[in-house]
Amino acid sequence: MKITVIGTGYVGLVSGACFAEVGINVVCVDVDQKKIEGLKNGIMPIYEPGLEEIVKRNYASGRLQFTTDLGDAIQGSEVAFIAVGTPPGEDGSADLKYVLAVADEIGAKMSDYIVVATKSTVPVTTGEKVRAAIKTALDKRASDLPFAVASNPEFLKEGAAVEDFMKPDRIVIGVDDERAEAIMKRLYKPFQLNGDRIIFMDIPSAEMTKYAANAMLATKISFMNDIANLCELVGANANMVRKGIGSDPRIGTKFIYPGVGYGGSCFPKDVKAIIKTGKQYGYELKVLQSVEDVNDAQKHVLVKKIKQHFGEDLSGMTFAIWGLSFKPNTDDMREAPAIVIIDELIAAGAKVKGYDPIAMKEAQHIYIGDKITYAKDAYDACVDADALLLVTEWSEFRIPSWEALGKLLNNKVIFDGRNIYDKKYLQDLGWIHYGIGV
Repeated sequence: MKITVIGTGYVGLVSGACFAEVGINVVCVDVDQKKIEGLKNGIMPIYEPGLEEIVKRNYASGRLQFTTDLGDAIQGSEVAFIAVGTPPGEDGSADLKYVLAVADEIGAKMSDYIVVATKSTVPVTTGEKVRAAIKTALDKRASDLPFAVASNPEFLKEGAAVEDFMKPDRIVIGVDDERAEAIMKRLYKPFQLNGDRIIFMDIPSAEMTKYAANAMLATKISFMNDIANLCELVGANANMVRKGIGSDPRIGTKFIYPGVGYGGSCFPKDVKAIIKTGKQYGYELKVLQSVEDVNDAQKHVLVKKIKQHFGEDLSGMTFAIWGLSFKPNTDDMREAPAIVIIDELIAAGAKVKGYDPIAMKEAQHIYIGDKITYAKDAYDACVDADALLLVTEWSEFRIPSWEALGKLLNNKVIFDGRNIYDKKYLQDLGWIHYGIGV
């Protein structure tokens, strides 16, 4: 079986590599020649645990190929996955220009029946727009070649994407063609060995499922952050509250950790997009608008605490920041809370020394020149800094040497943006600890 994956970003590359891993012949397509050549030489455009090994292994075996030629790639392919970017427009809606450009090119160059499946996160009705784009391109060729459109959203967690793809908890497929359903069922059979996880539905429902899932997870995060802020005001401990409500199976323990807000490529973009979709249909999604508002405000909480401790003017002060990516095990800094925090500190006159195990190179694309100082390791970041900020909870930050840090920092003050440290333990060591909701 042969398939084509258009787009070698986070979703496309992980999907293509994992399909190849189970024996499917995959051609990954991208317009970026430099990226394609890099992939052929084993250079990954993103960091994702386990991905590099799978890409190199399957490229060496010939099951995974890379090209910029879409027309050649789709010849003989039974499925073409569209996995290009859908960046948010100025109004928050998903920009479909790349998706529809790919659909147009498929229609112009296809030579046999093919299932065109959207992997990109796209708003409801995109399937019909893709269908129309392909049909228009075929009409220009005076061709009546048959094809099908499907929606197959991804549910991958950055930092665990390979495992999520290889061992999915569900596979959602929106389809309205029996032949296409049979092809998609065969394609995903290798991932069904431990039970049937495919949920077939209509295309609009599949498109909505992706947005609804991310919106629900974002809601849990903002809800807990809202509760955590109230906990501080009334003298409650958000960590205890989290444990208390998380024991209810209807709520669960995941995504209810207080922190400095969510970021990344999915939650911020998708919440904005579904809010925009509601407005387009004359419906205001009040809960999700509040979710977004709470998250935007939460990214400012840590600096607010810093100013309450040191004063509004931070001129001449230096702050060490541990963690720059929006979450551990990724180099993704899109919508990362660290960006808001760093910008606010700089605006208040402070200097920043940052360290992240993986995202340093990405940060240098955002903060060009000497806007911030990049440390060689976690301890180097703390040398002569006035306080430490824990922003991303990488494993290597969990049990530091507090004695060593106390000697490196000018003040034994830590702003724990992820509540990973024991407040009483640190207080007993002479530290001042600021958490979230504690």
